[in-house]
Amino acid sequence: MTAARTRGRATRGRSSRTEEVQQAIKQLILERGLASGDPMPTEFELVEELDVSRNSLREALKALQAVGIVEIRHGFGMYVGSMSLGALVDELTFHARMSKRQGRDDLAHLVDVREVLERGLVEQVIDRGLASDTAELDEIMRRMDAEAEAGQVTPETDRLFHELLYRPLANPIVNQLLGAFWDVYRTLQHDLAPVRQEAADVAQRHRDIYEALVSGDRAAAATAMAAHFRGIRERLDTARDDSAS
Repeated sequence: MTAARTRGRATRGRSSRTEEVQQAIKQLILERGLASGDPMPTEFELVEELDVSRNSLREALKALQAVGIVEIRHGFGMYVGSMSLGALVDELTFHARMSKRQGRDDLAHLVDVREVLERGLVEQVIDRGLASDTAELDEIMRRMDAEAEAGQVTPETDRLFHELLYRPLANPIVNQLLGAFWDVYRTLQHDLAPVRQEAADVAQRHRDIYEALVSGDRAAAATAMAAHFRGIRERLDTARDDSAS
């Protein structure tokens, strides 16, 4: 047996053991009914309770920390982590960048997914009659109009507009997922040439969505959302052409 093959088997063995310890830690959290932010047993206690080596435990904890299941606060201890899609953002960003080298455009594919998701969500808000209290959305729309008059709608205002659209659904995963898509999109935009866009057009597309939501017009909301994402694709095409020239 070659040395390389021996090392490969050893690596697979360690990986398998680390995954087993990860599963044991997750099961412990569930069985004890721990919630996000709750303190976890100490490293010494976990070694004893799970009957694992300290190295295996530390490798497992490092992996769980990377995906947000465990939070390690140096000097304070270990806690159950809060839900985070940071790992997903990093992975999507990396693979989207890699796809450009392979002749694909995963950024455009992400925009497609986001459009399907947002169209369905805005229809849910209307169908459930949840668009009655729009005070915060009214304010952000006024801010967007003011920014458009000044010549540029800021990414922060744009993002907040979309968050407020779906807040009535009271679904914490929605904003997490949309935020992940947003972070990937904004990161990858920096890889392209600067995007030329009319601020007034950006504001108008958002206003069309806003007015359809407020009036409870499902068909108008779908049309406005489609126009909004068509504008995003046009801006991406322009930036892509500029960077290629």
